[in-house]
Amino acid sequence: MARFKIGIMADGLRLPLRAGIIKSKELGAEGIQLYATAGEMAPDNLSKEQRRELLAFIKAQGLIVSALCGDPGGHGFGVEEKNPARIALSKAIIDLALDLECNVVTTHIGIVPETTDDPEWAVMHKACRELGLYATAQGAHFAIETGPEPSARLREFLDGLDCGKGMGINLDPANLLMVIGEDPVESVKNLAPYIVHTHAKDGKMFKKSDPRAVYGISSHGGLDMNDYFLELPLGAGDVDFLRYLEALEQTGYKGFLTIEREVGETPEEDIAMAVRFLQGLA
Repeated sequence: MARFKIGIMADGLRLPLRAGIIKSKELGAEGIQLYATAGEMAPDNLSKEQRRELLAFIKAQGLIVSALCGDPGGHGFGVEEKNPARIALSKAIIDLALDLECNVVTTHIGIVPETTDDPEWAVMHKACRELGLYATAQGAHFAIETGPEPSARLREFLDGLDCGKGMGINLDPANLLMVIGEDPVESVKNLAPYIVHTHAKDGKMFKKSDPRAVYGISSHGGLDMNDYFLELPLGAGDVDFLRYLEALEQTGYKGFLTIEREVGETPEEDIAMAVRFLQGLA
């Protein structure tokens, strides 16, 4: 659509790396987001020459990298003894992003505790401030993906980091709606100064779930998460995209709407439909 750029999370196509990049262009993307925590795209697996070759390949398709995904999974940055390795990997992914002429790395950091006197809050704060300062120094953004906590709480956490512009937000409207039942428009208003990238995703909430179980921080005891929420193709869920995109536009955001499709039997079909849906909102 004219006011925003359309991206595709290429891994969602479930194709080999270069085939996914080519297919993303065929489906109408202007940019791609790539997972970079393990496998072929892990920083340790890409030499400087391989990075130059990959960037040249992406450019040859007429694409740019909208973001890399550096999600460490599980507790995020909430477990102190795991953080040195996770911080080192995150910094390496920021460096990789810059080599690919991209300045955004998205991640889940865990769940920001309700109160600042929770010991986990201090652990997360320390890790995120270090990463925010590193990203600021590199001219990059380490972007927290929304979902497990209310946006007002996340805004308070971000405001307290005091790390320059290096810490940002990857706003995923479906995560907020499905997991905690928050109106994505409200989230845009709360997080406006920090939004540097967004996911275009849709879904429905059936009943409240435990965010710690959803994000792998605690066991869900065998519960079927489909009883609580369901990710759906773009336009088939409860995200009001007209209101949501209007709210984004009012903040001055002009970046990517990157289509993320994590489930479903026909990802290429669903992603193609998502591109058409977004183009139809122009």
